[in-house]
Amino acid sequence: MDTTLQDPLVGQLLDGRYRVEARIAAGGMATVYRAVDTRLDRVLALKVMHPSLVADASFVERFIREAKSVARLSHPNVVGVFDQGTDGSYVYLAMEYVAGCTLRDVLRERGALQPRAALDVLEPILAALGSAHRAGMIHRDMKPENVLIGDDGRVKVADFGLVRAVDTHTTASTGTVLGTVAYLAPEQIEDGSADTRADVYACGVTLYEMLTGSKPHDGGTAAQVLYQHLHEDVPPPSGLVPGLPPELDDLVVEATARNPEVRPQDAVTLLALARNARAALSEEQLDAVPPGAKPASDTAGSEDRTSVIQRAAAVQLSLPGTEDAADDTAGHTSRLEVPVAAGADARTDRLPTASGARGAETARRPRRRTLTVVLAVLAALLLGTGAWYVTTGQFTAVPSVLDMTQTKAERTLHDAGLDVKVAHAYSSTVERGHVISTDPENGKRIRGTGTVTITLSKGPDIVSVPDLSGTPVADARRKLRDRGLTPGTERKAFSNEVAKGSVIRTDPAAGAKRRPGTAVALTVSRGRAIDVPDLVGDDRSDAADELREAGFRVKIAEQPVYSPEDEGAVARQSPGEGKTLGEGDTVTLTLSKGPQMVEVPDVAGEKVTDAKQTLEDAGFEVEVKKPFLFPSDTVDSQSVDAGDTAPKGSTITITLDSKL
Repeated sequence: MDTTLQDPLVGQLLDGRYRVEARIAAGGMATVYRAVDTRLDRVLALKVMHPSLVADASFVERFIREAKSVARLSHPNVVGVFDQGTDGSYVYLAMEYVAGCTLRDVLRERGALQPRAALDVLEPILAALGSAHRAGMIHRDMKPENVLIGDDGRVKVADFGLVRAVDTHTTASTGTVLGTVAYLAPEQIEDGSADTRADVYACGVTLYEMLTGSKPHDGGTAAQVLYQHLHEDVPPPSGLVPGLPPELDDLVVEATARNPEVRPQDAVTLLALARNARAALSEEQLDAVPPGAKPASDTAGSEDRTSVIQRAAAVQLSLPGTEDAADDTAGHTSRLEVPVAAGADARTDRLPTASGARGAETARRPRRRTLTVVLAVLAALLLGTGAWYVTTGQFTAVPSVLDMTQTKAERTLHDAGLDVKVAHAYSSTVERGHVISTDPENGKRIRGTGTVTITLSKGPDIVSVPDLSGTPVADARRKLRDRGLTPGTERKAFSNEVAKGSVIRTDPAAGAKRRPGTAVALTVSRGRAIDVPDLVGDDRSDAADELREAGFRVKIAEQPVYSPEDEGAVARQSPGEGKTLGEGDTVTLTLSKGPQMVEVPDVAGEKVTDAKQTLEDAGFEVEVKKPFLFPSDTVDSQSVDAGDTAPKGSTITITLDSKL
């Protein structure tokens, strides 16, 4: 049954421009429709946020952020965003419409893919993400559902709704981790942080799934999957696909390393590794059919959606920042070489005939008119050539040499007629000896004999951990940031040599060599260790002076309490006697209101057990005094007369009667 018939937006004109034709898909945040832009008369996809979420500013912000982020990318392997707007309670994005299916559809219908097909899909994914990473953005939700495969063989990455700048924290405002659990990197689960290497991890999991037909971590619950990401390595795919080349095992294992420091730094680096792996495989290895592949009969009668993957073998991939970019002057990243249609050939065959007819007609015209036309054409050509020389002929566009080796970059620029100047800089993302940037930038126009400065990577900038012993902690944090290091966790410890609030030591230790961004833990002094003296019963001023002389701060509790101590003396202290504190720590003193006076009950003539119970219930201690000979069990007298008052907790002596 067609559910789009029940959708109120289908058939409507959104924002006076977009005619909604059918619902394509629905998710937790938005619904996607096929629509027609009535102004430009083109088919596109409308992503409309659920009206119930419009009131949530964070959702709207994330939704609009997708439009701005993708619009900045403008990459052939990223689903483009044309427009963003609001119509009443509807917030929408107008996006490129990709006729085809998702990678999830392909995996569901075909199971495991041949290595060639898996790499044909992976490489344009990495090209798209590499463009985002080099633009300072991360996707954070890579998964097969967000990979679209068009009927023409193009592979595009969609749903940049969770995109953030690389240098921002990536935990949701509610504290929940964004993304799909099967593809989350361990650091996203552990503390919500993510950088380009989180996307690399998700691509490694996706490659594993394409090669084996199943996810590496597939527990019964989300909690089990999260636990496996944190505590179990992604296994080599050859465990499920015997005979799979070790190059593909290495590619998956390297991309899914639990320690992000071990993974490729970004998608561009992983793309280079993927191409190296492909180059190392034979045709037989690339076309080997995995055991998890479903036979073609499983999908008989349905649209051959996976045929786009087979056609993708002819894809010409390039990315600004990779060596192959220099050989692809068109700059396309995943465009298929489509055969010319038969109809086009037929039209081409007719062109000479039409040309001949026009030539015959021209021959019949007066010779003078022919001469005039020829002279006009020659004049136009001369003028055009002069204009071209002035506006273009003296200039050339700087070719892309990003991430090339120095030798290849210089050869590419020299071939374009340009001189080269070399500079060097540190880079944690570009391999040593490869080009980080050019001046002028790629694509900029420069005089044909001009000079392009290429900046080569010196590799990661290794820095020494500074000696921060005795440095106040605020200054220590600043010095670490100045070195490019990150202040890490702080713990406190007693020290008789280092002043309170200053650094005792660092981890890693001073002088250790680390990459920029490494966290350095600090141990901060609590001051010298001091034992707290016993002050109960001391006069307030004497107790306070003793504490200050020992190096403590003194706090007097607001409410005094009843105690056996004299009024104004210390009734109790916190911490108590014998506890160890640091210099400058605080000891709280509670003063005494003096003893609480309680009326003494009359117990004369009572049995001794009853008398004791009565006095104890009143708050007194009881001492029993017996006569030397023949004591009875009856109270003869008490040390404090009945009706008088005595301090609560003091001792009342009762004397027993004699039987004589």
